[in-house]
Amino acid sequence: MPESSNKKQPLYVILLLILAAEAVFILPFVLQRIFRTTFLESFTISQTELGSCFSAYGVVALVSYLFGGPLADRFKPNTLMSVALILTALGGFYLATYPSLFYLHFLYGFWGFTTIFLFWAAMIKATRIWGGSNKQGIAFGFLDGGRGLVAALFGSVGVIIFSLFITKDIELTSINERRLAFKQVITYTSIAVMCIGLIVFFFLRFDNALPTDTKQKQKLLTLSNFKIVMKYKAVWLLMIIILCAYYGYKMTDLFSQYAEQVMGYNKIEAAKVGTYLLYMRPVIGVVIGLLADRTRASFWIVIGFLLMTVTSIIFYSGIIDDGTTLLFILSIGTMALGVYSARVLYFATLEEAKIPLAVTGTAVGFISVIGYTPDIFAGLLMGYFLDANEGAIGLQHAFGVMGLFTFVGLIASYLFYRLQTTKTI
Repeated sequence: MPESSNKKQPLYVILLLILAAEAVFILPFVLQRIFRTTFLESFTISQTELGSCFSAYGVVALVSYLFGGPLADRFKPNTLMSVALILTALGGFYLATYPSLFYLHFLYGFWGFTTIFLFWAAMIKATRIWGGSNKQGIAFGFLDGGRGLVAALFGSVGVIIFSLFITKDIELTSINERRLAFKQVITYTSIAVMCIGLIVFFFLRFDNALPTDTKQKQKLLTLSNFKIVMKYKAVWLLMIIILCAYYGYKMTDLFSQYAEQVMGYNKIEAAKVGTYLLYMRPVIGVVIGLLADRTRASFWIVIGFLLMTVTSIIFYSGIIDDGTTLLFILSIGTMALGVYSARVLYFATLEEAKIPLAVTGTAVGFISVIGYTPDIFAGLLMGYFLDANEGAIGLQHAFGVMGLFTFVGLIASYLFYRLQTTKTI
């Protein structure tokens, strides 16, 4: 792609991007993924009610994707990302007051604005600039893999903080004692996110990263940018690919719950399961990124969907229980491999599809409007099955639905792969 910048960017830039890219989502998503049952009992809400909070986030995010994309084509990433991090942290301090469900919906809607309108497209565009024309796989591999490491570290520290404020065996503590311990986790996390926001503002710089012609193209009317983006068939396929891959990613929220309710782990052990899986992301991100740069990103997305589909069927079958620990470990590990492989690479395919750098923000926003709709319905859908059928049965049904989504994603990713193969012949 002629307008991509091949100028080598400093290593610290991608490290800052990694830190910021996951920190902004720790409060809305990672804490409840690791401490899911503790989160539910601390706020006295059901699975479906938690899903409705994610829906509030998703509705605001839906609009934010559309308008936040063009915003990223006009303003510097460090400004947008730092403001987003600081505002998200302020929301975290409010979360620590344990607001009612009514106000929790407003908080998640607010986070939908801060993490998406101000942050998302700016982060994707900054990563694409860092990768240049020939290192998109490793750029996005570093980004998502590094995000996994950051999430794992936040999770590990969160578990440690939680454990420090639990002065006796976890099974002997009251709900109120666990609420007080979890409040400390939320508060310290919020402080960390705010500090990262300040660091990003002062040190994440892309002043000379964009070629002159790209800066000129940013002056195009937003409507013109949308017209350019919609001409690419790959854009429409990416919408489906991201929708299905993101639904699969949302299902990783249930791993800790599965460990507790089906495998018989206690709350701290279950939280550790979710945390350990996050440590797989850095390894998968780097390895898959390197492979994608030597082959093609779309090929490895196909492999990722295949792994997700197979393991979804295994969980749906109900053969994994407290007597099949090894199968449980292998299955969640394989599913995580598939989920993270697809997640690492779906935006790396922007280069493969030859989408102009000047309209990256607009393309990301347009694709994300459909691609990230699971933020609206995934939590409600999972919550419905989990509340209607407690324990193993509800979890099996939830994984069965995941299998349907990943199968559709498998078809869409294969079509994308074939489309790009046809172009190169």
